Amino acid sequence: MDRAFPRRKEIRLKQYDYSQPGYYFVTICTHQRQKLFSSLVGAHLCVRPSSADSFLGLFLHELEQKYSGVLVDCYAVMPDHLHVILALTGAHTGAPLPEMIKWYKTQTTNAYIRLVKRGQVPPFQKHVWQRGYYDHVIRNDTDLAETRQYIANNPLNWTLNKD
Repeated sequence: MDRAFPRRKEIRLKQYDYSQPGYYFVTICTHQRQKLFSSLVGAHLCVRPSSADSFLGLFLHELEQKYSGVLVDCYAVMPDHLHVILALTGAHTGAPLPEMIKWYKTQTTNAYIRLVKRGQVPPFQKHVWQRGYYDHVIRNDTDLAETRQYIANNPLNWTLNKD
């Protein structure tokens, strides 16, 4: 008996090499949009995360260390998702974007579990992150500027529009 299982929609560009140099806008959402990061909300624009940042920012910095030629351009932590622009430079010859995001989600999940056990963050239901992520290949300077502005405004918009 051949059961037809629903197929997940493929959201990556077909035939695109996600390890090639360029800017990538990535959004990673929490599982079932749980508001796990309310105390960490903020935008960090065009600077590398400092050691004083949250564990989410620290692992973005670690991403730069683990994968050569990868730079964090800017990011914003929201209650139920994270936006980041990653720049893959000409020096990047390693892993494609999906592998880097998988590593990031694994590291931050493990860190979140440790923080839950210490009572420092709220518990999560089933998973910290949803399966997959959204990405957009930034194709020109205008697109990059608009995406940076979107990231910068996102925490402010959330603050103004929250219930």
